[in-house]
Amino acid sequence: MTHPVMNLADVVLDEEEAQGCYVSRSGSISDHIGARQLGYNLTEVPPGKTNCPFHNHHGEEEMFLILEGTGELRFGQQRHALRPMDVVACPAGGPEVAHQILNTGSVPLRYLALSTLVPVEVCEYPDSGKLLAVAGPRGARRVRAVFHAKAAVDYYDGDAGAA
Repeated sequence: MTHPVMNLADVVLDEEEAQGCYVSRSGSISDHIGARQLGYNLTEVPPGKTNCPFHNHHGEEEMFLILEGTGELRFGQQRHALRPMDVVACPAGGPEVAHQILNTGSVPLRYLALSTLVPVEVCEYPDSGKLLAVAGPRGARRVRAVFHAKAAVDYYDGDAGAA
């Protein structure tokens, strides 16, 4: 049986992202403590970087707890300063709740990220016009597709028997 407690000092930051301004390290907590419907991870972003593009979720809700460092939250059309012990809510919805956390400080920005886990998710990326669609349980996704929304085709495109 999984132990339901894990100290953040014991989280191993073993997932790395390094793609231009998108640089971060993170470590999963969920699987180590037996979480089933919530995803937990510890994320660290170096100064001047962000961990991911500006996006919104249509299925998952996220919460972030800032632990160390300072940053800025892009949220819809607004920007908010972030400091330790700030709690950030990012509900599911459209571009009005799109979000991105940037490290504007001089030391690593560390935060605890929590999210609901849904089997089907669509994310929008307002800056680039992309969409992400995923389906299946976490760790065993059967569908994962990223594409530009402007590349949309007719519903019957490619189907035999369509006029």
